[in-house]
Amino acid sequence: MKAELTELIARVVQVLQINMRWMTWNLFLAFIPLALSVWLFRNGRGRSWVWWLGFIVFYTFLPNAPYLLTDIIHLIDDIRTIQSVWIITLILIPLYVLVIFAGFEAYVISLINLGYYLHRIGKSKWILWVELITHALCAVGVYWGRFLRFNSWDFVTQPDALLTKGIEEILGKQPLVIIAITFGILVTLHWIMKRVTLGFVKQGQNNISNNSKRMNSNTPNLG
Repeated sequence: MKAELTELIARVVQVLQINMRWMTWNLFLAFIPLALSVWLFRNGRGRSWVWWLGFIVFYTFLPNAPYLLTDIIHLIDDIRTIQSVWIITLILIPLYVLVIFAGFEAYVISLINLGYYLHRIGKSKWILWVELITHALCAVGVYWGRFLRFNSWDFVTQPDALLTKGIEEILGKQPLVIIAITFGILVTLHWIMKRVTLGFVKQGQNNISNNSKRMNSNTPNLG
């Protein structure tokens, strides 16, 4: 029994070591646009050249957040190689769900911050169209990353290869179908997660407001 437990722990550690490296890196890339969205859209900054540079970097790195959805292929590979049902059920699946959820939630919050900015500058009617265009651009970016193995920094390091090969590849029938399916998935999941996220935010604000009212009502009137 002790030997089996030791072997199981060793396999768990091995699985975590294999996956945590790329999961941490991909999450780091996914949270870059989230951090930029706070800096760009929540702090009331003027649109200087630094702001526009940050805006370009924001859109360049944004596909990294929904890209985590495609990392489900690694889970399939892990299930094929790992025989333990307990490791798959209690460790692998929850770990993948947490990482993929965190990455996509970063995408959702980034677009919520962008929508907040558009509303603040009086462009609320643009929010839906900006979201749809963003989903389309990210669907292309996810395809470039997963199938052509391009990275966000390739816009700087090898822009010619990215534009020529990238545009040439997405004009084929199969890539267009994959991009269209990815676009549909992004639209659907974003619609759901946006409402869930805003619902939690609204509930939190209501709780804070109610607590504030209770505190005021409990304060003795000294006048």
